[in-house]
Amino acid sequence: MPYIDGMVTAVPRANRQAYIEHASKAADLLRQWGATRVVENWGDDVPKGENNDFYGAVQAKPDEVVVFSWIEYPDKATRDAAMQKMMSPEAMKQFGEMPFDGKRMIFGGFETLFAR
Repeated sequence: MPYIDGMVTAVPRANRQAYIEHASKAADLLRQWGATRVVENWGDDVPKGENNDFYGAVQAKPDEVVVFSWIEYPDKATRDAAMQKMMSPEAMKQFGEMPFDGKRMIFGGFETLFAR
């Protein structure tokens, strides 16, 4: 079964194109390193919750949009190797400044239970 990395972050609305360019560079590298699919989603219909929601999870500001992304790998070993490469100083130099506050990103790795 595939292994999934999932991320949610808040991106300033004005940085949409910069985010697309930043994420595209990362996707190209991740695909070279074994990812089978990289999906980036710009919040369009993200409701506010009564107790909790995506906005609260990433401390989104009024001018920010919630972005939900995931990366699919064939297995956890491939993901672990790709993440080690991604976090290297050489890889990080390729991206320049992030168009969002990475400290408010939430992310994690997930074992697939089933996919239909």
